[in-house]
Amino acid sequence: MKDIYDILREWKKRREEQFALATLVRAEGSSYRRPGARMLISENGKTVGSLSAGCLEEEIALQARDVLRTGQPVLMSFDTRKRFGCAGKIDIFIECATQNFFSGIARRLDARRSCSVITRFSGDETGSRVVEGDYEHPPSRSDDTASEPELVQKIRPPIRLMLFGGGPDSAPLHSLADLLGWETVTVELAHELPSGWDEWTAAIVKSHNYGRDFAALQTLLPLDLRYVGLIGPRRRRNQLLSDLLELGVTINAGFFAPAGLDLGAETPEEIALAIVSEVQRVFAGASGESLRERKVSIHRPIKGALLA
Repeated sequence: MKDIYDILREWKKRREEQFALATLVRAEGSSYRRPGARMLISENGKTVGSLSAGCLEEEIALQARDVLRTGQPVLMSFDTRKRFGCAGKIDIFIECATQNFFSGIARRLDARRSCSVITRFSGDETGSRVVEGDYEHPPSRSDDTASEPELVQKIRPPIRLMLFGGGPDSAPLHSLADLLGWETVTVELAHELPSGWDEWTAAIVKSHNYGRDFAALQTLLPLDLRYVGLIGPRRRRNQLLSDLLELGVTINAGFFAPAGLDLGAETPEEIALAIVSEVQRVFAGASGESLRERKVSIHRPIKGALLA
C-alpha cells in the first residue's frame, strides 16, 4: 500500500510530466512482492516503488520508456525460477498512467475514503481505472470479455497515528510512521482531539501524567478505535482502568496496555519500534509470530484480487 502513497507524492510534485505505471498483476508460486505492487517510471527513467527484490526494476524501467514513447501497454512475464533462483513466475503490466487515474485516487485518499483500482491487463480496453469504495465484479457471462483478466485492488487511506503527549519516544515514533507512509498528529490535551478519526486511526497515550492520560483515555476509548495504546507500567494501567470503569467507560479489545510487542525494548527507539510493530500487526490482521514458525505461505492469499 505504501507504494501508492509514494507514487501519489511523486505525482503531486511533477503533475505536468508523463509517467508509466508498472503493476504486478499476476504471481504464481513464490515472489518477493504480490499482485497489486506498483512502480512509477518517469520519462528520464526515475522510478518510485518496487516490484521485486531489485532484480527486475531496471529491465522494467527500460520497457516502460518504450511504452511512454509508443503509448502502447505491454505485459511482461518473468520466470524467476530460471533467471533468479526464485520459485515462481510473475506478470508485470506496463501502461501510460493518466492524470485522471492519479487525481482520482488522490481525491479519495485526501478525503480519507477508500477506493478500488481495477487493472485490466489483457483483451479489450486494457488499463487501470478508479472506482469508489469496494468494487463488485460483474457476474460471469458467456461471451469472450468475461475471460479478460483483471486485477482488483482496494486502496485505503494511510494509517493516522495520534500521539497524546511528548517525550523522547515521540521522534522515533514520527520517523517510523513516516517511513511506513502513515500520518502522525500530535495532541497535547484531550479536548484538542482532531475531528475526522476513522477506522484507519490509531492512538498512543504517552503524556506520562496521570490526569492527562486519564482524560485522553476517557475521550478515546468510547470512539472504539482499532488501536489505543498506553505507555507505562501495568500497575499504573490497572489504576487508570479502575478509575475509568467507575465512570462507566467501556474497555474494548482495541485497548493495548502496556503498548507494544515483546521485543525486549529498552531505549526510546526500541520502544517506538515495538509499538509501531504492534499497530501494524493489528491493522494488517496478522499474528506477529516469527515467519520461521509459519507452516503456510508467508504472503496471505489475496481474496478476489485476480478475477477472470
